[in-house]
Order: sequence, then C-alpha cells, then structure tokens
Amino acid sequence: MSFEPEAIEAARKTFAGPVAFLKSAPTLEFIPEPTVNEVAFAGRSNVGKSSLLNALTGRNSLARTSNTPGRTQELNFFDVGNPLAFRLVDMPGYGFAKAPKDMVRKWRFMVNDFLRGRDVLKRALVLIDARHGIKDVDRDILEMLDKAAVSYRMVLTKADKIKATELADVTEATVAEARKRPAAHPEILVTSSETGLGIPELRAAVMEAIG
Repeated sequence: MSFEPEAIEAARKTFAGPVAFLKSAPTLEFIPEPTVNEVAFAGRSNVGKSSLLNALTGRNSLARTSNTPGRTQELNFFDVGNPLAFRLVDMPGYGFAKAPKDMVRKWRFMVNDFLRGRDVLKRALVLIDARHGIKDVDRDILEMLDKAAVSYRMVLTKADKIKATELADVTEATVAEARKRPAAHPEILVTSSETGLGIPELRAAVMEAIG
C-alpha cells in the first residue's frame, strides 16, 4: 500500500517526537483511563513485536526484546506526543505453548476483554511472521476481532528472513485472507525491523488509524 509523501513525513515527525513508556497493566483494573485514542499491537509469541515497536518509534529499547517467547505478559502502554496525542499498546503474545496453561488462559481473557471493551481503541495491528504465514492460533484472534467488530490490519514481520518469491506468496495469501474477513483492513503491510522495510508506511498507518 502506498501513502502520500506528506503522510509519511508527518508520521515520521510524530514518532521522532516524545514517545515514553507509561505503565504495564497485569490486569484490566490497572489500565489507564480511556482519555486518548489507542492503537494496539497483537501477535503470536516471538513474532518480533517488541523489535517492531522499537523500529516504529526509532528507539532501541522502548519495548523490551527477548529471545524467550512469551516475555511480554502484561499490557504495556506508551504515550506518543507532548502534549499527549495517542497511545500504543503492546499486548501479550498469544499461542505460547510452554507457559503454564492457567497463565495462557488468563492472558487470553485479558487480551480478549481489552480488545472488546476499549472504546478508544481505533485499530489493532495483528503481526504475522512472514516465515510462517497465518497459523490457526492467528485465526483464533482474527475471529475474535471479527466477532467484536474491532478494526484491524495485518502486518507481516521479519520479511528480510525469507526469499523474495516466498515473501510474494505469503503476502498474496495474507491479502486473500484479509479480504475475506469483515473487520480486517483489505490491505496489509510488509515490514522488517532489521532493514527498516515498511516502517515509514507502518507509522503512516498508525496515524491514519488514529484519525
């Protein structure tokens, strides 16, 4: 998808300004008051969510990255802009089989309840690992977003890790899936936090969602 150069530049300037960690919420009673619009990042454990958030904001350590899948176990909120313009929400990774089952269930309920009940949430960005494409565990959250009528857009991550022909195939398959789903944005984004591919467009997509 292409954005106008003006939109790309405006988004770059916004993310070059103040971006700060606000708080972690282990349960919904700790989430901030819904005073500004939000964009949430969802994805399977180890999809590269923290790395993408760091690339998006141009910070090396805004979101903690870890080689251990399932590191993010809370909802993490980040303030963008001064005065505050909007918030980014880093959600716990889903589908991490090695975590205790009761913990997985608790995370899932929290994420589901947050997505369904947050009036200021303007869009969820669902991250899909380009090396694997959409898995059943991803479809579970897509189904939940569709049922809750939460607007979302799929974002392929780690696009630098596969061959161009494979990337073209997985992109085509992901677009086809998006166009079948009622709450999905029909166009997807292809990104790499390593090379910077698609990061300017991702910034513009966040700004577009905030409105």
